[in-house]
Amino acid sequence: MQSIPLALAKPGMVLARSVTNPNSPNGAPVCGKGIPLTDSLIERLVQMGVQSVTVEGHPVAVEGESTLEEMLVKLDEKFRRLEGDSLMMRIKEIYKRRLIRSREG
Repeated sequence: MQSIPLALAKPGMVLARSVTNPNSPNGAPVCGKGIPLTDSLIERLVQMGVQSVTVEGHPVAVEGESTLEEMLVKLDEKFRRLEGDSLMMRIKEIYKRRLIRSREG
């Protein structure tokens, strides 16, 4: 899942989290998780003042953001000294799977 500025949202992207009215963040969601974005829904969210949405997958490359490959290299570097520790290697694998899943949607 990826949080993106609403200006980068495109029809067909699917919401990974519910969207609430920014004027009433504790109120009922405007639209729920799993809803595909449409032109009219995006326009409605713009008119409400919504600044960003969280969508499934990782559809937008954001300048300055690490790629999945870069993140996996950094993960390997962080755990390099712990290669003999089976518990830490299991934690590394769990984190690695989570990183990959977050990018795939």
